[in-house]
Amino acid sequence: MAGTSAARVAPSAPAQNGNSHPLSIGQVLARLNPEFPDLSPSKLRFLEERQLITPARTESGYRKFSIADVERLRFILSVQRDHYLPLKVIRGFLDDIDAGREPKLPGGAPANVPSMLPAERRYTRDELVREAGATVLLLGDAISASLIAPSDHYGEDALTVLKALVDLKRSGIEPRHLRGFRAAAERELGLIESALLPMARRKDAGNSAKVAELAREIAGQLEVVRSSLIRSALTKIRS
Repeated sequence: MAGTSAARVAPSAPAQNGNSHPLSIGQVLARLNPEFPDLSPSKLRFLEERQLITPARTESGYRKFSIADVERLRFILSVQRDHYLPLKVIRGFLDDIDAGREPKLPGGAPANVPSMLPAERRYTRDELVREAGATVLLLGDAISASLIAPSDHYGEDALTVLKALVDLKRSGIEPRHLRGFRAAAERELGLIESALLPMARRKDAGNSAKVAELAREIAGQLEVVRSSLIRSALTKIRS
């Protein structure tokens, strides 16, 4: 079940601090930066301020992270990146896990997302096409429509999009019909950048982490609005 899977990667606070080989902030970054290049000491402190992680402290006040802390961090950063969930939603989910409940992530986001693996799998063009059950032509059309960025190697996002395009093609929807999606995404990005501009100009410590988190919060809220509009339109179609 979703809650059971998440419990393995997001243990309660007492379990986190019981590891006999604690890690420093630098060691945590060394483990997680290959997956999450934007992770920084200020981001870790920001997540601690938001009470998503509770590393142990030495007598001198230095933070020490257990292996369980690292897995909890991996989970938090994964669902942030892959599903644009706001931190308050993630914290509520983890609070339920810590309390022994079995919650589900909103929007159908899986608790055991693939990016919780030590490193995201990368695909060559041929591997991507084969894994998605697509054709080279469909991938080319997706790239032409700016739905997938051209690359020598592709990640899980590209695989997810190409699989969706395979299904959409069966319904007669081609990548060329979705060209407007890129323009819509760029318009949303413009909205986010405009909203963040006043905060981005500040130079205080930890500001970049706050800007990045607020960007995810806004993206998540825009996704809520977009999903609601689509559901409303589907209701009209059924009626």
